[in-house]
Amino acid sequence: MNKRGTVAAASALALLLSGCGGGGPQGSSDSKLSGDRIVLGVLNDQSGVYLALSGTNSVKAVEMAIADFKAKHGNDAITQDITVETADHQNKPDVANTKAAEMYDRMGVDAILDVPTSSAALKVADVAKEKKKLYFNISGATTDLTGKACNRYTFHYAYDTYMLANGTGRTVTEQGAKNWYIVYPNYAFGQDMEKSFSAAVTGAGGTIVGRDATPFPNDNFSTFLLKAPTLNPKPDVLGTMQAGGDLVNLVKQYNEFKLREKGVGLSVGLMFLTDIHSLTPAALAGTTYTDAWYWNFDAENRTFADRFLKETGSRPTFAHAANYSAALQYLEAVQAAGTDDADAVVKQLEGKSIDDVFLRHGKIRAEDHRVIHDAYLAQVKTPAEVTEDWDYVKILKTIPAAEAFRSPSAECKL
Repeated sequence: MNKRGTVAAASALALLLSGCGGGGPQGSSDSKLSGDRIVLGVLNDQSGVYLALSGTNSVKAVEMAIADFKAKHGNDAITQDITVETADHQNKPDVANTKAAEMYDRMGVDAILDVPTSSAALKVADVAKEKKKLYFNISGATTDLTGKACNRYTFHYAYDTYMLANGTGRTVTEQGAKNWYIVYPNYAFGQDMEKSFSAAVTGAGGTIVGRDATPFPNDNFSTFLLKAPTLNPKPDVLGTMQAGGDLVNLVKQYNEFKLREKGVGLSVGLMFLTDIHSLTPAALAGTTYTDAWYWNFDAENRTFADRFLKETGSRPTFAHAANYSAALQYLEAVQAAGTDDADAVVKQLEGKSIDDVFLRHGKIRAEDHRVIHDAYLAQVKTPAEVTEDWDYVKILKTIPAAEAFRSPSAECKL
């Protein structure tokens, strides 16, 4: 074949390949995917105190989101090759840092999701910024993620310490519990919770009569619990900022020491459905707290929860629902952008209003990447009020999205 014939044949082959390629919206050949696929990474606690509230079931929630995305878009989906990589960060910041880098660099992960434990969450935000890769924090609560540690590639999705304190600390104080003793785990989450709750309590006219940092993780809170009734003035309420397995241990010991009978009530800063299931409603009956989502709030939530139950044998916590939502919204942003280029996806997400199974009146704020949505003031039912397994909560009040979260912080410079 002569040179002209060779060039013509090569051109024809190129046109043929370009016509078969793409696979993006409406079969467009303009779509661009790194590695010709999408990889989502779930980085969380899969062996420790936060296993039940998120853990491996969050992986299942993300897989459900992938299935729904494929079912919705069918042959028009930007790709059918969407997979999930997972890792256990053991609630250790250094491990989270290493695992996040491995996910982005070696596993080809396009977006990391979940990451409980605020100290670990902040480390992953640093890695996301360095690698210019997407990161949706679901289970970390520190407001620093949308404050001094914010960055263009990090989105704070489900809740934060301001939301929790604004709902619970203020309400409980206004209801008459004026004197508080706060105990909090001694790492970024607990330190942020203590500050947020103290501000909410004092802002509502209450007083912090004592505050103590506890080891994390911890299985013995006796020193702090026995101290509570001896404080002067005696606290009306013990505000516990622990979560997951630590919260379970603390509440069991609170009941063993009969602090409620001694006039020291209990207020929980952060509680998940799995905590109530582990402790039983009897141990927490009447406890008021702020929830980001509840599985039996309405028919839409329940439909999702029924499906989740079939997949996992458990009802979903708000962390599970939020991981589903974040994964789905990321995939939709990639679909709309026609690429998984991080900057293009960020443009699709910023300022977006969303209503889905998790986000009610949801919006992704462009100013700080805080995802705002309705939150709920919840109360644990008494055993007599429980008529169905896992339905342990009644919603007392819906806190509108605009009120649930703080205004954008001046410290955030995207």
